[in-house]
Amino acid sequence: MRDSLRHFTAEFIGTFALVFIGGGAIMMTKNPGTGAGLVEVALAHGIILAVLVSATMRISGHLNPAVTLGFLATRRIEPIMAGVYILAQLLGAVIAGYALKGLMPDMLFTATRAGGQAVAIDISFGQAVGLEAIATFFLVFVVFGTAVDPAAPKIGGLAIGLTVAADILAIGPMTGASMNPARSFGPAVASNIFEGQLVYWIGPILGGIAAALLYNWLFLPRAPEPVDHGAVRPKAAPRVTA
Repeated sequence: MRDSLRHFTAEFIGTFALVFIGGGAIMMTKNPGTGAGLVEVALAHGIILAVLVSATMRISGHLNPAVTLGFLATRRIEPIMAGVYILAQLLGAVIAGYALKGLMPDMLFTATRAGGQAVAIDISFGQAVGLEAIATFFLVFVVFGTAVDPAAPKIGGLAIGLTVAADILAIGPMTGASMNPARSFGPAVASNIFEGQLVYWIGPILGGIAAALLYNWLFLPRAPEPVDHGAVRPKAAPRVTA
């Protein structure tokens, strides 16, 4: 029970921070005099994710249902614990959305749909799903390459945060570059605008699972992660006796 509470709390705080800081940065783009734009939004998301992934990595560090489902698909987390993670992520995102609603000016909240994402009118549903899937593929691939693989350099959440920032710079104007169903779901609940939610669930989940399976199959032919979510350890080579 205590272990589940630790994981739940870490995922809740991390996802709350991502939605609150990311949504707040998007709101600042509509605030006269700030001069905030795409670069600032990308940096805000990238920095807060790098910091919070680093802070929670010892306990969980997913902060994204697409990442958790990738771990589930590769049997690196138990189904019950995956449910705990995703519930915490969604609740953290929703509470952050309502915090922005209560603390930010109504004009900024309304203009940005609670700091959420929106699909550009000049791309189709399929194009939007594809963009989100590819962006999330990169994100989860980097998660496995820097946080899961025991042979990879341990650079905290820096690479993960930089990937999110780069994805936002690349496709932000098209889909908002969610890469995270919870990141989009929280503001949607707070603003009661659910337009594009299928894009932000289907794309990231498909891309995240594809990246997890590929990395796990091609680069990590090792035993599954222990149930206690400790470090992944390769199987010991059998001793050869004379």
